[in-house]
Amino acid sequence: MYYYEVAPNQIIRAGQPSLTYSSSTPLSIGQVVRVPVGQKTVTGLIISSIHKPQYEVKEIATIIEEIPLPPPLVQLALWLSEYYLTPLANVIQTILPRGVEKTRRSRKSHSETRSRNRTNFVFNKEQSAAIASINKAPSGTSILHGVTGSGKTAVYIQLAKEAIEAGNSVLILVPEIALTSQLVDEFSQHFPDILLSHSRQTEAERHLVWREVLNSASPRVAIGPRSALFLPLSSIGLVVIDESHEPSYKQEQSPKYHAARAASMLCLQHNAKLVLGSATPSVQDYFVATATNKPIARMTHPAAKQYRAPSVELIDMTKRAKFKRHRFLSDTLLAQLEKDFEQGKQAMIFHNRRGSTSVTLCENCGWQAGCPRCFIPLTLHADAHELRCHICGLKSQVPTSCPECQHANIIHKGIGTKLIESELKKLFPSVRMSRFDGDTSSDDTVEARYNELYSGDIQLIIGTQVIAKGLDLPQLHTVGIVQADAGLSLPDFSSSERTFQLLAQAVGRVGRTAHQTHVVVQSYQPTHPIVQYGLSQNYEGMYQRVLSERKQGHFPPYCYLLQLVCSYKTEATAIKNSQELRDKLQHILPPDVQILGPTPTFYERMRDTYRWQLIIKSSQREHLLEAVRHMPPKNWYFELDPINLL
Repeated sequence: MYYYEVAPNQIIRAGQPSLTYSSSTPLSIGQVVRVPVGQKTVTGLIISSIHKPQYEVKEIATIIEEIPLPPPLVQLALWLSEYYLTPLANVIQTILPRGVEKTRRSRKSHSETRSRNRTNFVFNKEQSAAIASINKAPSGTSILHGVTGSGKTAVYIQLAKEAIEAGNSVLILVPEIALTSQLVDEFSQHFPDILLSHSRQTEAERHLVWREVLNSASPRVAIGPRSALFLPLSSIGLVVIDESHEPSYKQEQSPKYHAARAASMLCLQHNAKLVLGSATPSVQDYFVATATNKPIARMTHPAAKQYRAPSVELIDMTKRAKFKRHRFLSDTLLAQLEKDFEQGKQAMIFHNRRGSTSVTLCENCGWQAGCPRCFIPLTLHADAHELRCHICGLKSQVPTSCPECQHANIIHKGIGTKLIESELKKLFPSVRMSRFDGDTSSDDTVEARYNELYSGDIQLIIGTQVIAKGLDLPQLHTVGIVQADAGLSLPDFSSSERTFQLLAQAVGRVGRTAHQTHVVVQSYQPTHPIVQYGLSQNYEGMYQRVLSERKQGHFPPYCYLLQLVCSYKTEATAIKNSQELRDKLQHILPPDVQILGPTPTFYERMRDTYRWQLIIKSSQREHLLEAVRHMPPKNWYFELDPINLL
């Protein structure tokens, strides 16, 4: 008889990540099995073999997969549980596909791709130097810092070819499902059989891809968002994280891991290379790479030989004389759009706020429509003629009169993508336009309509940050940014960096060809340094400014960060419990650990509860882990290494 520790995919007992079982036949660490727990049977993962215990144990019921998960993936699961103080059961749920115990009918799916005539790359000096720099470096992390249009994808493909030739698999991560189509198109010109895994696939489709990877005997290329990190590739030689600065690489649900950090551990286990590619790398990643002498391959010029920089025009939104034709679309922007449409060109309007308007109020008494559960303003969605809370999802009818003073002077203020779309439809009724944001249906996503975007069939693109990242649209002629400084007012340590990234990425959608392209930027703070850095894509200027701000405020990368949040029905209870935990931690933690708060969270009210927080800063991450261990088990949750505090 053989004995094993099996980690179930459900929490059976708090603090006990695995249970002991027996088997009459030898099994391997990493095999997925079904084990009895009480009166039920659950899925689990064998994580170790042990000697015969002193007590009686049950036998493993069935073996789901004969082929075990690769040892590096098992080690990654154990590391995630320990590093992020997350129950191992939650990690097992993350790394295994849903319905892993089900039997599926095999079916082959082919991704639709467009031929781009780019099968033979002629690398310029910077691309060649970047490839040489990454190849020269030992296994581990390299940063590929290339301006928009510098040909980072071509570098990824060359590195992938070399990894495949060496007999190793390649994993390419993208920040959004929307960008998978573009990368699959590019990689399919060089690799005949791309594996694609993402959350918009059905449960059966994802399971079949997972099984294909598990059973594959040859090196493969896999592409997907952060969840693709857990595909059971047996021998990984290269992991690429494209647009590595994007916040979507941080998982918001347990386990709250960051894909870049998890990928670095996976590469360590595989002795593989990790490439963080971006035109606007994370300040924290850049700082760590500089401090530890990790390779930073820089590509400072666009790859196209006939590149022509876009003309950039900055419009001061406080100068109302520049808005004679429309209240929030400047005369300059409208004139440029008219010119583009007359010439059959494509244009993009970027604004990082969805909905129609953000505030509904009474002009007579000042009453404002707010969510009774979350205490935030309700957002107007004019297409559905309703008010919505973007926190809890509450929906309400649009009032025709004020509930306080009964006057009919109800007005709607603010700008959202739906309002921009409706206004532009009035101005350009014959132009084919599409909006892409968090309210877009699954049939109208960037991924679903990528071919229409690439070909220019969609003449006007309107959207939030989903359209500002990574898209290569050869027909795009003009980018309009409705309010460039919108994110600067957010009270968070990451606001400056995030605003710069969005502006630089939006500007980078054009200026990739020999044709003259245009960027029209509107801002209430046109002279703000971050706005100026973003429009000129001056990363070094932003980097030095943000580092100075963070050093002064003692924020990452100058410390580790922990956010502790409680949620109670009354504000008094939330404050009382926050103060008690603060006092407790002050006696436990060293005096050099900073404990800020208690303070209300950015969204203090959420779904009928009050949320208060403690922010803890320390130069040693172990002190933060100690704080989490003393957190009350109920009504509290935590986030280690948060990328923002909103």
